[in-house]
Amino acid sequence: MELGVGMFGDLAFDPNTGKPQDPQVKLKEILEEIKLADEVGLDVFGMGEHHRPDYAVSSPEIVLAAAASITKNIKLMSTVTVLSSAEPVKVYQDFSTIDLISGGRAEIGVGRGSFIESFPLFGYDLKDYDRLFEEKLDLLLNINNNEVVNWSGKLRAPLENQSVYPRATRNGQLPIWIAVGGTPESILRAARLGLPLILAIIGGMPEQFEHLVMFYKAEYLKSGHDPAKMQVGIHSHTFVSETEAVADQYFKNYSGQMNRIGASRGWPPYSKAQYDAGRSPKGALFIGEPAQVTDKILAMHEMFGITRFIGHMDVGAPDHALMMKSIELFGTKVAPEVRKALGK
Repeated sequence: MELGVGMFGDLAFDPNTGKPQDPQVKLKEILEEIKLADEVGLDVFGMGEHHRPDYAVSSPEIVLAAAASITKNIKLMSTVTVLSSAEPVKVYQDFSTIDLISGGRAEIGVGRGSFIESFPLFGYDLKDYDRLFEEKLDLLLNINNNEVVNWSGKLRAPLENQSVYPRATRNGQLPIWIAVGGTPESILRAARLGLPLILAIIGGMPEQFEHLVMFYKAEYLKSGHDPAKMQVGIHSHTFVSETEAVADQYFKNYSGQMNRIGASRGWPPYSKAQYDAGRSPKGALFIGEPAQVTDKILAMHEMFGITRFIGHMDVGAPDHALMMKSIELFGTKVAPEVRKALGK
């Protein structure tokens, strides 16, 4: 099982002025954190895409390209690229470039987008939400598999004998993951296409998602795909702390960001009781001391048979020093114990 770190580039807010952190400072911190994740031996780093004032990263491919030049081994992926409002030709070109810079370490995670700010920003109609993703995924896969592309759809001009460059390593093909939040239709699409699945589990209890993973596996095999190539990942909120006190104090950061998002979605205020329930053994938050986080990851492996776990670590913009410590502990304490338990 691969272990990694994911981020969205959350910005801290000054409690006195209400103003967000300088994004230039945040981006510098993110690059330092990715470099550390590589140095402590983690397998993958994921960067998300948002177009809101509380996030520093709208172009994960730019951050990943910068990270490619300062890392040696860690895989670099988007978590996620909002493909519905992106241009598939450019997505492939950007990530093939990252792949070449990094020596073959780039991957793409694509999703429909739980945040919809990018649709009006780039001139797309939300009524086409599903059709946009389906069409653009079809085009991206065509580009990934063919140097010369012939493709037509209903929402974009056709491509006739068009060559897309540069080509990635591995015969021009990039790993493309389908990222989902639990929609059965999205899971079915990934299974039928034989694409690896990464499931965001950020609330409730992970066992509530077990039937979805089983559904994916059954449909994947029914569609005739090689079981040896099946990959299933989980992306969950994670923070590794040296002490219980630090994990407890992290509630302030975590609830602050959940409430900022919730304000635009009509959610009630995020409570300490929710936080504590999420941190419990059956909850979806991987927040706590190394042994606690290790046990929960191993439980996910036993429950789902996952091949990748990405701990989303920067919810609410924890202090940079605490982020560095969390990544260090994840790489030096959690990862070795997980690998040891799995015989890796």
